[in-house]
Amino acid sequence: MEIRPIKTENDYHTALHRIDELWGSKKDTIEGDELDILVTLVESYELKHFPIFPPDPIDAIKFRMEQMGMSKSEMVKYLGSQSRVSEILNRKRELTLGMIKSLYKGLKIPAEVLLA
Repeated sequence: MEIRPIKTENDYHTALHRIDELWGSKKDTIEGDELDILVTLVESYELKHFPIFPPDPIDAIKFRMEQMGMSKSEMVKYLGSQSRVSEILNRKRELTLGMIKSLYKGLKIPAEVLLA
């Protein structure tokens, strides 16, 4: 087992290939330990080189509406009046803390996304 830091894209692809070979190895074996270490190294490399940023709050609301088959009029109970819903969805008004709490509780949109 030769494990080295992942410094380049070539190192990254080599590690991914080796992970594929080791996938399914039994825990607490040499192969299993190598797999654990390589996965940790790859995760670290990916966090640094391929960060995933949270979605835009309004895009997250629209996505949840689409997922749940909701209309703008159904959003009134979370955002206020029909005009307020339009203002929020058209980015003409900011979300208030009360709206964020309501969207979090009612639609299960993570607060950290809504606060971004």
